[in-house]
Amino acid sequence: MTDELATTDDVLAGVDLRGRTVLVTGGTTGLGFETVRAVAAAGASVVLTARTEAKGLEAEAGIAALVPGADVTHEVCELSSFASVRSFTDRFAASHERLDVLIANAGIMAVPFGHTEDGFELQFGTNHLGHFLLVGRLLPLLVSSAPSRIVLLSSGGHTASDIVWDDVNFASRDYSKFEAYGQSKTANILHAVELERRYGERGVHAWAVHPGMVTTDLGRHFTRDDYRDLVKRAESAGSALPPRVGPDVGASTQVWAATSDAALSCVGAYLADCGPSDARSYATDPDGARRLWELSELMVGETFP
Repeated sequence: MTDELATTDDVLAGVDLRGRTVLVTGGTTGLGFETVRAVAAAGASVVLTARTEAKGLEAEAGIAALVPGADVTHEVCELSSFASVRSFTDRFAASHERLDVLIANAGIMAVPFGHTEDGFELQFGTNHLGHFLLVGRLLPLLVSSAPSRIVLLSSGGHTASDIVWDDVNFASRDYSKFEAYGQSKTANILHAVELERRYGERGVHAWAVHPGMVTTDLGRHFTRDDYRDLVKRAESAGSALPPRVGPDVGASTQVWAATSDAALSCVGAYLADCGPSDARSYATDPDGARRLWELSELMVGETFP
């Protein structure tokens, strides 16, 4: 882990991404928007996903204003709907000959209890299952484009919960928005571990990333009580909440994983501050990663050999 906090522009200084196709989920705001801006400025052809057509067009216009001539387009994809994910991946695979980098950036945090369109707890279903299906259906394109990369946005919030294998959906336990978020972020790390095991030898490498405490609208569902709870959780773990950073710093690690040669020395790892970091042992357990893959295949109703 580096001592100084890099920005996306620091990471991409001197990097030429012309000829590379990059997909960024949730590219309309916050970390996703900054990631799109940065890699587009370095010459990449970028596709961002948006929850609505209007948000996609707005993001495209925003990037064009910041990076004149940027090759950026959008596609509508709602991760909480398997039908939407399948429709998007079908369109993408039919219209693109290659995919060099997939950055699974989209996500929700500490939302009230709810379910996805397909009946899964909202945070696990959106943050993990939606991306599991999206990545799985684009794996053939990533393999044919190898060397290629998959970057999954996780969080230090994974410390709030392991996978609760017998009740992932909070069907028989009281709902905790932080534990639900933590479970989904643990799933992101385990997903990266298993992707690397299955596809690393085929030239498709994966990482999970903690961006830090970033000033975005991700925490829009937070109340004052939620924030106090978060502080108490950090204190009980013997730590304190880190200082907030802007999206240009927060997105730097996912951009580093997506583009740097140095990241190839730590494939499959959990990253923070543009380098390897420590995750809870349950989040990097290879047996847990295999188990989650098999459970996720059952939940989405598709297999990805």
